[in-house]
Amino acid sequence: MRRVMVEFISVLMVLTACTPASTNSVPTPQNDKLAEILARGTLVIATDADYAPQSQLLVNASPNSDTKCSPTQYTANQMVGFDVDVAVEIARHLGVEPCFVTPPWSQLVAGSWGDNWDVHVGSVAITFDRMQVLYFSQPYYATPTVILVHKDNVTFKNPEDLSGKRIGICVGCTFESYLMGTLQIPGEKIEYRIQNAQIVGYENEGPAIEALAAGDGVELDAVLTILPLAKQTIASGKPVVILGEPLLFAYASVTLDRAGRRDPTRLLDEISKIIRELHANATLKKLSIKYHEHDLTQTAAHYDLGVLNQTP
Repeated sequence: MRRVMVEFISVLMVLTACTPASTNSVPTPQNDKLAEILARGTLVIATDADYAPQSQLLVNASPNSDTKCSPTQYTANQMVGFDVDVAVEIARHLGVEPCFVTPPWSQLVAGSWGDNWDVHVGSVAITFDRMQVLYFSQPYYATPTVILVHKDNVTFKNPEDLSGKRIGICVGCTFESYLMGTLQIPGEKIEYRIQNAQIVGYENEGPAIEALAAGDGVELDAVLTILPLAKQTIASGKPVVILGEPLLFAYASVTLDRAGRRDPTRLLDEISKIIRELHANATLKKLSIKYHEHDLTQTAAHYDLGVLNQTP
């Protein structure tokens, strides 16, 4: 009997050693990002406070009275814009409340967020460089990059004419990489039509556009930006115009931090699933037309996320 018991205990020890611990296989708020969000009941979304029509903080709006958002976060009624509405839809499908924070763009694309927010929904284009620090969801729209020049311009007729000229961009944006000739977008071939530009960097395109509006060639010769912002700028009365056709199209995705402490796999997969559903039911198309007057979502709906080969 004693020998049988010893053999039973030995077999049990072997089986225990070969069986993964339940804490490693079952998602919990301590080890899984999606589980943490569902348990908390909020999705903390980083976006830009002043990037209309993509996102805009409504400074006079009060937070919802029954919110789960912290006092340092903004509720959905305090933000407006295309990116904001996309974020709200994602939170709704997850069954949680959207809460917004507005850190600097340079911090958002650098990664290492310190778990201060869950996702970034801010027209972030997929690039090889950003893939080193961020995970990307299925794109929700494609952003056309255009050139703005002063309305009094008579010198520049096409992008090539801006070679060697002073061009304003937001630091860390795809526009900077484009002008440096180093931009790589997975699955896309890029034609670099502007050579040896004098790059003038700003925290975002707002100050760059103000510098361009100061006069033709006074501070800048041109600004690179996305088509929605260019149209918003022109509609606001700024003395600028779009030069030619878009230089390129970049695919904008929801991003997650590679340096996060919790496993992002299920959250990334679920957000991509939600975005595909929003493409399929035309929600994203309707939002794009609402804010951009055009459907900028179609090519993003068919983007092959597999080319990124990203494995959380």
